[in-house]
Amino acid sequence: MGTLIIGVAGGTGSGKTTIARALLDGLPSSRAILVQHDSYYRDQPDLTYEQRSAQNYDHPAALETELLAHHLAELKAGRAIQMPVYDFATHRRLPETIPIKPAPVIIVEGILVLAEKVIRDQMHIKLFVDTAADIRIMRRIRRDLEERGRTFAQIRKQYYDTVRPMHQAFVEPSKAFADVIIPEGGENRVAVDMVLARVRQWLQQLGV
Repeated sequence: MGTLIIGVAGGTGSGKTTIARALLDGLPSSRAILVQHDSYYRDQPDLTYEQRSAQNYDHPAALETELLAHHLAELKAGRAIQMPVYDFATHRRLPETIPIKPAPVIIVEGILVLAEKVIRDQMHIKLFVDTAADIRIMRRIRRDLEERGRTFAQIRKQYYDTVRPMHQAFVEPSKAFADVIIPEGGENRVAVDMVLARVRQWLQQLGV
C-alpha cells in the first residue's frame, strides 16, 4: 500500500473540515493533501441563478462523485490532478482549477464521502464526526451568512427542504461504515492525536 486514504464525513457543521485540517496540519506538508468533496459540485450553466439556487445540493446526485473517484485513483497512481473550484455564491464552477500533486496521505472530506461506495472503497481509515444537531445548524448559519453570501431566510428554507431530510436519508446512515466515530468534532484533540499517531506509524513503516 503506497497511499493511505483517510475519509472524514459527518453532517453539515459537524466540524469535519476542522478535523481534516487538523490532520493535515499534523503531518509534514509534503506528505499529505486534502481533497474536499464540496469542490466537485456539478456545474449547471444552462440554469438561471434562481433555478440553481432551488436545487437540492445535499443529495448525492448534486456532486460529480465519479470525477472525485477518478481523481483519487489518479493520485494513487502517482499522477497529479486538476481539482475543480466551486463558487457557492453563484452555484457555479469557476474556470480555474487547483493543481494537486500526489502524496502518501490523502484526506478526503465531505458530508457524503462515506455514503458513496465508489469513494468509500478506496479508503483505508474512515472517520465520522458526530456532533449534536443544534450545534451543527448554528455553525451552518454562521458559515452561510459570512462565507457564502446567503440570507437567513435562504438558509432556513434550505435546511428544512433539503439539508435535514438528506442528512437523515444519507449522512446519518453512513456512520455505520466508519472505523472511528469522533464526538464533538473540531474540539476533540484526543481523537485527532490518535489518528495522527496511526498515520505517522504508517509513514515510518513505509519509509517516507
